[in-house]
Amino acid sequence: MPGAAILAGLMRCEDIASHPDFRPLSSLAGVAVELRYAGVNNFVGRNLYGSLDCAWLHHLAAAGLERATAMLAREAPGHHLLILDALRPHRVQLELWDFLEGTDLRQYVADPARGSIHSFGLAIDATLVDAAGEELDMGSGYDEMIELSHPVLEARHLASGALTPEQHRNRELLRRVLLASGFNGISNEWWHFDMLDRSHVRQHFTRID
Repeated sequence: MPGAAILAGLMRCEDIASHPDFRPLSSLAGVAVELRYAGVNNFVGRNLYGSLDCAWLHHLAAAGLERATAMLAREAPGHHLLILDALRPHRVQLELWDFLEGTDLRQYVADPARGSIHSFGLAIDATLVDAAGEELDMGSGYDEMIELSHPVLEARHLASGALTPEQHRNRELLRRVLLASGFNGISNEWWHFDMLDRSHVRQHFTRID
């Protein structure tokens, strides 16, 4: 396939528990988990994971989450990271891409020809919850594919009043603990964070299919 990434290895999601480089999300203390693609509360409106166990991360991303959890406990006691997506098998990435065919929304889904960093277990979608378990208001919802979700446009949205100072502070807290822990944000989704350089990941890490 022209332009496809050179992959260091491929592995089926069903075999991930046998791979030493991956850790289950259940091993991360203080992290809440609600994988949205494992239910119907997502933009496709159906359970995309089915019987697949996708509550895993590469150990480098898992270690980053542990650092972020420790920092969050210091900066905002009682708050927790809520993981909305972690490992996303390549077969599911294909479904998301196909679902958005014919729309102008594919900027929000990595082209499967390159591969999503989620499929390597080195990306997370995350938000924050308070001590009562309520999600903090981020100004737009998870996977809400609108300009209000774009971190790069936050100054404009603050100036117009579309994003409130409190919503912006919540986003900044999420970014601060994750960026300080080795993750990288992206320009158009406040919830998405990668670990490591994308090109390096695609060339040197195992993709989960």
